[in-house]
Amino acid sequence: MNELVRDIAVPKNWDRRGLPGWCYHSDALLELEKEHVFRSHWQIACHVSDVPEPGSYITLDMVGERVLVLRDKAGKVRAFNNVCRHRGSRLVTAEAGHCRGALVCPFHGWVYNLDGTLRGPSRPDSFPPLDKDEFSLAGIETEVWLGFVFIRLKPGPQPSVAELMKPFEAELSHYRTRDMIPTTGFWGHESPVNWKSVRDVDNEGYHVAMAHPSLQDLYGSSYYDEPFVGGICRSFATYNPHAGRRWSVRQYRAVAPEATHIPPELRKAWIYYGLFPNNVIAVTPESLQFYQEFPITRGKTQLRGAIYRYHDEGRAQRLARYLAARIDRDTMAEDVQLTVWSNEAMTSRAFAGFYLSDLEYGVRTHHDHLRAVLPVMTLDEAPEEGRMAEVNARMSNRI
Repeated sequence: MNELVRDIAVPKNWDRRGLPGWCYHSDALLELEKEHVFRSHWQIACHVSDVPEPGSYITLDMVGERVLVLRDKAGKVRAFNNVCRHRGSRLVTAEAGHCRGALVCPFHGWVYNLDGTLRGPSRPDSFPPLDKDEFSLAGIETEVWLGFVFIRLKPGPQPSVAELMKPFEAELSHYRTRDMIPTTGFWGHESPVNWKSVRDVDNEGYHVAMAHPSLQDLYGSSYYDEPFVGGICRSFATYNPHAGRRWSVRQYRAVAPEATHIPPELRKAWIYYGLFPNNVIAVTPESLQFYQEFPITRGKTQLRGAIYRYHDEGRAQRLARYLAARIDRDTMAEDVQLTVWSNEAMTSRAFAGFYLSDLEYGVRTHHDHLRAVLPVMTLDEAPEEGRMAEVNARMSNRI
C-alpha cells in the first residue's frame, strides 16, 4: 500500500487557513491558472477504449483550447490541437466518432493523415508548394498510463504520469483497467461556481456524514482521505455489509457479487485517486471512472467524466454498477449545492476565510500545491487585477 512510501500524517499546529476568498473571484488570477495550472499539467482526455481502432477519435475543449485524440493507422494513440492549419476551423466537430483513413476539414476540405501530417489542400493549384510536415497538425504531448490517455498542452513542472502515479500503480493494476470498455460515453455538467470550489469539496470527506446520506450509509464509518503529497492523493473506504437505510445502498449491497478478480482487502472498497490539479480516477469492485473540472469563467465550471466496465461483465456486476451510479448521481447533486453555498459566501463581508479540520487537510495540501505554482495566491489581499501577472511573476522570480 502507498502508506508505506508516502508520509500522509497530519502535522501538528498546521496552518488551518485555506486560500483567501479573492482567489475564487478574480478574472486575472483565472488567466494565470489557465496558463500555469491547466495547460502546464497533465489532464485525462479519455480511456484507450474510447478510441478502439484506427480512425477512432474523441474531442474535448478545455481552457480555450480544442483537443483531438485519435488512434492512427499503426494503432498509436495521438493528440493534436483540433485546429486546421489553413484557417483555424475545427477539424473535427463531433465529441466522438470514426473517420476512414484521413481527417477532412469541413471548412475548405484540407486533408490530414491520421499521424497529423498534411495529405493535401483542396484546389492545390491555388497555393504555392506546401511542406506537408510544416503544415501538419500541431501535436500535443500524450502519455498512456494503465489505459488512461493523458495530455499536456505545454511543458510543465510535473514528471511523467507513470512516475507521478507510481505509489498507486500496484493497487490500481488489480482492476485490469487497461481492458475496461466504455459504458454510456462522456458526461458533462456546468456548475455556477469557481473551479476551486468544486475541488475543495471533493478533497475532503469531513462533510460526508452530514451532506451525503447515501455515502454515509454505504461506507461512512471507514472512509478516510490522504492529503496531496507529491501531486497525488487518495481516499479509501470499504462498504458496510450491514448498510441499507437508503434504497440504492440496500440494493447495491444485496446484488454486488464477490469481486474475486481483486485481492480480498479491495473486494468491498471504493477508492478515489487524485492527480493535481483536477483529475480523479475512481474504482469500485465493478467499475472504473474518471472525472475532472475545467474553468469556463471565474464563476462557471465544466464538470466532465466517464464510466467504464469489464468487457465480460455479468448481470450482477451490471446491476451493481447501475446502483453505484445512482449513489454517485445523488452525491454529485449534493456536492454541487455545497459548492454553490461555499462559493457565493466568499463575496460576503462576513466571510473571514477557512478554518480547516484535520479531516480537511487534503484541502490545505491542494491549496499548497496551487500556491507553489502561483505564489500570488499566498497574498491575503488581492493585487490590482491589471497587475496580477506582474506581481505573480515578481514573486516567482520570473522577472
